[in-house]
Amino acid sequence: MSHDLPIAPDATTFASLGLHDTLLKAVEGTGYTQPTSVQAAAIPAAMAGGDLMVSAATGSGKTAAFLLPALQRLVTSEKRAVPGGGPRILVLTPTRELSMQVTQACELYGRTLKWLRTASVVGGVPYGAQLRAIRGALDVLVATPGRLLDLLKSGRLDLARVEVLVLDEADRMLDMGFIDDIRAIVAATPESRQTLLFSATLDGDIAKLAGQLMSEPQRIELASHRDRHEGITQRLHWADNRNHKERLLDHLLRDPSIDQAIVFTSTQRDAERIAAQIEASGHAVAALHGGMPQSQRSRTLTGLRHRRLRVLVATDVASRGIDVPTISHVINYGMPMNSEDYVHRIGRTGRAGRTGLAVTLAEHADLHKIRGIERFTTQRIPVSTVEGLEPRLAEPSTQNRSGNPGRRGNGGGRSFSGRPHAGRDRDSRSERTTGAPQRARRP
Repeated sequence: MSHDLPIAPDATTFASLGLHDTLLKAVEGTGYTQPTSVQAAAIPAAMAGGDLMVSAATGSGKTAAFLLPALQRLVTSEKRAVPGGGPRILVLTPTRELSMQVTQACELYGRTLKWLRTASVVGGVPYGAQLRAIRGALDVLVATPGRLLDLLKSGRLDLARVEVLVLDEADRMLDMGFIDDIRAIVAATPESRQTLLFSATLDGDIAKLAGQLMSEPQRIELASHRDRHEGITQRLHWADNRNHKERLLDHLLRDPSIDQAIVFTSTQRDAERIAAQIEASGHAVAALHGGMPQSQRSRTLTGLRHRRLRVLVATDVASRGIDVPTISHVINYGMPMNSEDYVHRIGRTGRAGRTGLAVTLAEHADLHKIRGIERFTTQRIPVSTVEGLEPRLAEPSTQNRSGNPGRRGNGGGRSFSGRPHAGRDRDSRSERTTGAPQRARRP
């Protein structure tokens, strides 16, 4: 049973949220003084100690919304910790990239806590270093479900000290087939734990999961898939074939207004192929996908963050968990597996108050996916053309796109065929615009 939590905290600064002075000092060091909506609502609620379900938009600051109250608990109850080994705070994330981001954020917000011990366990990394990192008592452990469950089954990790369990991107973990792993992990934690669940949606399978794992959770809903992304202009270019699509991509990447761009592909093979083509055109580029060793993925992300790369070509492994404010453009070269991934893809740009451009390159065979995205987001993606690169084929099924995009259609977290997709830590010239560019608004 859950009940709604009024979104009413009238907080203009982090200091008004009741955070400990040591944490406030760390937050001030980041340059942020005013909490986002999700932080203002979730931090006091989480510090109250009850279970919490939160839905918030990509880029809204949700990581701090669960890390700061978790660290607050460590600061204020350090002497009351249960003796033994294992973590006091456990954060589960769907991907290695998101785990890395959360771990870095924890180290950032906890840098004034000299005693803080943090570790991360994810797939694709040798066991040796991770086993050394989790030896003994831990304060915070950030993990992907598959590797964490392996450590549990082998007796290398004890979760009896867990006081706070965070399920970050819970909807994504369900999509990836981690439901049984999550249940096994939760069963190894104390029933007295506090559970904080963050998800793009709080309905359907997420609501069922919450009913099984949480005790009368409070709900904070600040976003849904229907909310527009503030500052992001969306465009759709129809392509006749792959060659036409690649010519459009080359034209788009020659735009001098690009600061940094992510080009999304549907397959790992396409990510490698397109990255090689872009590199041959003289751009600083790298590929990122689930088939790469973790060390290579880490180097690639470091290069992106340090602006050594202008273009990242990636599968949906990068649609969540990458927070680089200088990404000005997102280009969908390949269509996402489901409508919700489209929302997360374009959410990689327009971050931290900046504006961004999200361009989708689609062939006629992609029409059903475009229609699914428009039904899911209840908004039309304006069609654009590039002078000299106009499609020779007529825009497909224009009449079919003229209906109400809000009527029932493809839901989030499901493939366009309607079946959930699964897998662990893997991926499966001037312009003329038809209609005004679409801008999104933040809740």
